[in-house]
Amino acid sequence: MNYQLTPIAHIETDFPTKFGVPRQSGLVKGLKGRIVFEPDYREPEALRGLEGFSHIWLLWDFSEARKTFSFRPTVRPPRLGGNRRVGVFATRSPFRPNNIGLSSVRILSIDLHTSDGPVIEVEGADLMDGTPIFDIKPYLPFTDCHPDAWGSLTPDLSPADEARTVRFSDELLSAYDAEHIDALRQVLLSDPRPHYHDDEERVYGFEFAGREVKFRMAKDVVEAWIEHT
Repeated sequence: MNYQLTPIAHIETDFPTKFGVPRQSGLVKGLKGRIVFEPDYREPEALRGLEGFSHIWLLWDFSEARKTFSFRPTVRPPRLGGNRRVGVFATRSPFRPNNIGLSSVRILSIDLHTSDGPVIEVEGADLMDGTPIFDIKPYLPFTDCHPDAWGSLTPDLSPADEARTVRFSDELLSAYDAEHIDALRQVLLSDPRPHYHDDEERVYGFEFAGREVKFRMAKDVVEAWIEHT
């Protein structure tokens, strides 16, 4: 039996490509996004009561990972060096039998009457710009929060490496407002490189809020700049 999922919304973020997007939701709390509903679902009544929750779950489509492939029971997570195979169901790899992602984000505001219909502004998203959203559910702390939970495969995932310092070029500082600079600092401190890359001279780049950000990551400092336009 085949099933069909219909996107109810999409999210607008500062990341038009995959590189640079946080590996998990909530790692970079300063990143904001706008959830815009598709025309058939722009009904304010559908959001009645959502103002009573601080966080929501997003079920979304790994749209950029979609391809025709045969089922593979194991994958090579980049965070484990790209050399170790583990079961696909023990990872959050986008290459899975069904391209469904799951993220928990914080609600910043709900505006029921915009030119785009109802819009939910959130923070802490780990989604690319334009990602289709299949469903939205409220986060229930009494059942969804598990303080005693643990994960053996991701001991080094942390919000940011505060031991490093980020040095922004003057041109980059003048290109963004303080809110974007703070979010970009958190993205860089969380180290968006593949885990098996450790070349301090290598220059990386990703698109962020309309500009190409370049960076080089050493042991104690991250240097970041933007290309001249």
